[in-house]
Amino acid sequence: MIKYKTLTEFVIERQTEFKYATGDLTAILRDIAIAAKVVNRETNRAGLGEDILGAHGNTNVQGEEQQKLDVYADNAFIQVFKSGGEICGIGSEENDDYMPFTSEISKSGKYVVLFDPLDGSSNIDVNVSIGTIFSIYRRKSETGTQANLEDMLQKGADQVAAGYVIYGSSTMLVYTTGHGVNGFTLEPSIGEFCLSHPDMQIPENGKIYSMNEGNIKRSSKGVQEYINYCQEIDKATKRPYSGRYIGSLVADFHRNLIKGGIYIYPATDAAPNGKLRLLYECNPLAFIAEQAGGLASTGEKRIMDIDPKELHQRVPFFVGSKNMVAKAMEFIQQHDLVNSNN
Repeated sequence: MIKYKTLTEFVIERQTEFKYATGDLTAILRDIAIAAKVVNRETNRAGLGEDILGAHGNTNVQGEEQQKLDVYADNAFIQVFKSGGEICGIGSEENDDYMPFTSEISKSGKYVVLFDPLDGSSNIDVNVSIGTIFSIYRRKSETGTQANLEDMLQKGADQVAAGYVIYGSSTMLVYTTGHGVNGFTLEPSIGEFCLSHPDMQIPENGKIYSMNEGNIKRSSKGVQEYINYCQEIDKATKRPYSGRYIGSLVADFHRNLIKGGIYIYPATDAAPNGKLRLLYECNPLAFIAEQAGGLASTGEKRIMDIDPKELHQRVPFFVGSKNMVAKAMEFIQQHDLVNSNN
């Protein structure tokens, strides 16, 4: 009989690595795993009922049309965070404002969670992998009071944990607490996330670039020249690279984490500040990338050094294999930053 190490067992074993080892992190990750199982159950039923697929009829604060599963996933995660007692408030990509929890037990919680409940939800109807992204911070406000905006607007370097769940051919939970990256696959026969990818490391070099090239003409000269570089034939550097863009951030990031590669969502004429959300998407994936030996940048500066000013702030995003991101930043420096300073 195969002996699996479950997520809970693993977290308890590693609890001493966590600066504030009181059992709260174990409970929070347990709650995330519970909500992920609920969302996984619903995604596996997509196509079997009108109550799951399709648009919800509303748009979120991003101006994007909400899918029914967006709303379902958002509610599932909020409910587990409310009931656990470790979380004093949350920020969600699907909600206009942050949400402080008002119960006395929640006001005593020491943490906040910022999350994208269902990344890539526009792909639900066509059975493409989607995911959940989460980021955990210690609160800044006084324990026993309601969470406030300052608790939410923390830079990525202050994260105590971050991770994602990918709902694909198998369902995986990947997370870091600043001591490496580990991946857990949901074993459906026992209903537990079990350690399957210990000490994940992203290769320093890769052969994949992931970008929506439909936006290439709207991108800066530096981005265009980097993509040209990726497509050039050069046996010494094993180019051209393969262009692989799923259009689901978690899926593109997960593939590149395992195989090596770079994901790019730059500033464009249509989205001069970029499109991806700093707090819900970029910070948590940047934390994972760095812990796995990779890099994450806006093209100009480290993602996790940005002091957020808004709850739904957007930034350009370059993330993946260390040498590939560094090369992309060279092109940005050469063609964009130098020219802008002249």
